[in-house]
Amino acid sequence: MHDLTNKSSKALQQTEHIERSTTAHVSSPSSSSARHDGVARAEGEHHHRLSYSHTHYRVYKRRWFGLLQIILLNIVVSWGWLIFAPVSTTSAEYFNVSETAINWLSTAFLFSFIVMTPVVIWTLNRGPKGAIITASILILLGNWIRYAGTRASGGNYGVVMFGQILTGLAQPFVLSAPTRYSDLWFTESGRISATAVASLANPLGGALGQLIDPFWANSPSDIPNMVLYVSIISTLACVPSFFIPSAPPTPPSASSSMRKPPLRESIRLLFHHPSFYLILLPFSVYVGFFNAFSSLLNQILYPYGYNETSAGICGALLILVGLVSAAITSPILDRTHSYLLGIRILVPIIAVSYLAFIWAPQTRDLAAPYILASLLGAASFSLVPIALEYLVEVTYPASPEIGSTVCWAGGQLLGGIFIVIMNALKDGTAITAGTKLGDRPAGNMHRALVFEAVIACVVVPFPLMLGVKRLGFGEGKIKGRLTVDVRAEDEGIRGVDGGAVAH
Repeated sequence: MHDLTNKSSKALQQTEHIERSTTAHVSSPSSSSARHDGVARAEGEHHHRLSYSHTHYRVYKRRWFGLLQIILLNIVVSWGWLIFAPVSTTSAEYFNVSETAINWLSTAFLFSFIVMTPVVIWTLNRGPKGAIITASILILLGNWIRYAGTRASGGNYGVVMFGQILTGLAQPFVLSAPTRYSDLWFTESGRISATAVASLANPLGGALGQLIDPFWANSPSDIPNMVLYVSIISTLACVPSFFIPSAPPTPPSASSSMRKPPLRESIRLLFHHPSFYLILLPFSVYVGFFNAFSSLLNQILYPYGYNETSAGICGALLILVGLVSAAITSPILDRTHSYLLGIRILVPIIAVSYLAFIWAPQTRDLAAPYILASLLGAASFSLVPIALEYLVEVTYPASPEIGSTVCWAGGQLLGGIFIVIMNALKDGTAITAGTKLGDRPAGNMHRALVFEAVIACVVVPFPLMLGVKRLGFGEGKIKGRLTVDVRAEDEGIRGVDGGAVAH
């Protein structure tokens, strides 16, 4: 730990030297007019204060084009993940398989993430555009192969699974891209919001699937058309990927202008940092349960008399309320950078929501599942960008895509494992028209919900230890990248004042 702290200090000292040199240059009369000419030409954004970033560096309007493309890809790839989950009963009838086999379409998608993790880290380390193009190609192939399997007479489950896996291979490229993209294109005053919008577009796709798919597939014969519609939308979303810019002409901030450590050094730095594990564990567990919960929601509610449409609305609330919550909290945290406070508030709320949901289906009323799903979504979605950006700060100068990719990979891996476990805990009694309902009806997933709640509560203490010096995690309060940018701003302001006096 001490070695890591010393290395981080050396990195910051090198940055300070660069900053002082740059400030001395900008303070000169000759460079001052050039600087003002450059700022006038910049495709910049207005900021609430005069900052070093906006005096010496530039942000470009074209950054929104790339961000929008990551958003679109995350939407369609997630929609593809849950394409059959909201209509699992109808899909099982169409393919003439069990609901467990339909669950495996979602599970295989999640496990595909793990296979591509090393390739994703290497690709994103070279830049986000290559990752975006790779994802687009895989999404196109996966969607149309899946449609071909669905359109085959009676549905070819094997071909559909192959297309699903190809789409799953695309997900890590776009799900891990936001931190790398925001670090490359955005300043410290916009990174959390950029990461939030791009990352949370992924579950938005799941929400669209939960909400729309049941209306497109009212009967087994509607399944091919439902898959066709999703394939067309995915194709339209992928085409712009080939035209986005690869990198800004000039860096947006001091930390962005610094050369990142080599890939191996970044990996070593990350895995030797204690705070990384305190973030990795709860992030992986909560993302995993979110994935499992989203995939199995119809099967959780169906035994208690809820139909597929009601379950789909519940899944949509889970995600849409979360998106609204994240849209409110992310800009606030962009200004305050209160990472630890956000983590300590949101983590217990997530655990309590999973705990309370054990009894929600038994009410047989829409209010309890809808309210708890909304609360769970609000806390989970607000936490994701905070955790990812905080991880970048405390592990700086490690390259940002490595930590985010590993965390997302952990979430996908556990998500697949949790689906298998929760499916095994499902009551094995067949559901028939004459099945008597009760607190434990045939096919209920009560034991699965208990398992989910227990694990969710067990991991709560780990993120709460971040920043606690008495436990040896005091380095969790360090904000390396933010410190670089704030110091650069301060010295830049002094340099501007000095230049004005010189004139």
